[in-house]
Amino acid sequence: MYAIAIHGGAGALPAQGLSIERQRLYHDGLAAALDCGYAVLERGGSSLDAVTAAVRVLEDDPLFNSARGAALTREGGAELDAALMDGHTLRAGAVATVRHVKNPIELARRVMEKSRHVLLVGAGAEEFALEEGFELVPNAYFRTAERHEELEHLRSGRTVSELMPSPQGTVGAVARDAAGHLAAATSTGGMANKRPGRVGDSPIIGAGTYAKDGVCAVSATGHGEYFMRLVAAHHIAASVEYRGVGLTAAVRETLHERLRDLGGTGGIIAVDGEGHICLDFTTEGMFRAARDSKGLRVVASGAATR
Repeated sequence: MYAIAIHGGAGALPAQGLSIERQRLYHDGLAAALDCGYAVLERGGSSLDAVTAAVRVLEDDPLFNSARGAALTREGGAELDAALMDGHTLRAGAVATVRHVKNPIELARRVMEKSRHVLLVGAGAEEFALEEGFELVPNAYFRTAERHEELEHLRSGRTVSELMPSPQGTVGAVARDAAGHLAAATSTGGMANKRPGRVGDSPIIGAGTYAKDGVCAVSATGHGEYFMRLVAAHHIAASVEYRGVGLTAAVRETLHERLRDLGGTGGIIAVDGEGHICLDFTTEGMFRAARDSKGLRVVASGAATR
């Protein structure tokens, strides 16, 4: 069986709720990314290609907090993080605090495939991007009017919804291909009004992103500092591999017990070695979608059904 799941941020729902039109736009964006990644799997492509394709679609969508539409630092700029991991080889690539790379997930993959490193940051990452023929874009490309308004609200001390817009939101994808290989990818603009140079869990392998064949692939969203302290993605994989815990139980324990005990909230998407998908969160909502070769297809944002 092949399967893919994606997320587009987790947090508090807006006090006024989602308008029908607004919800449709978000769901359409999720569906486009989901179907793009699934099409790769359907034609026999790799899980790595599928998660890259799905995340790239979300990076290009200004509704989500990654690349175009990223949350802004307290100085008004966009600093982007991304990572992906190949569960078959345990290779991984990541970039952090990049400011001019249109699709950070593509650069993270290039780090994995064309360098001897796992994580490149800032100017060094962008120099590597130029060496690899990436076209850099002005930082203004990533800044939208909605994100600027969000920043102004936070600067003034007013609170905004964590889900829409999402100061802690992230996009990600996990997949199992027909050959049984797993992959995970995560991309984010980080926290709104963050200190420049702040890096969250998304590009930290084992914290916000992890994959290992026969075990699981994981991508997280939420307050990254807590996910880093818990090494949450790897904790889930270790629970499955070494403790024999099922994927759903491992994710639930991590989110609803260990992360919550630290004071953190967020969401996780995961897929295990058999293609079973888990979508879970401790916030009011999480933009999420999943599809598999047995006929499952779901696109949602509101409260989880358990």
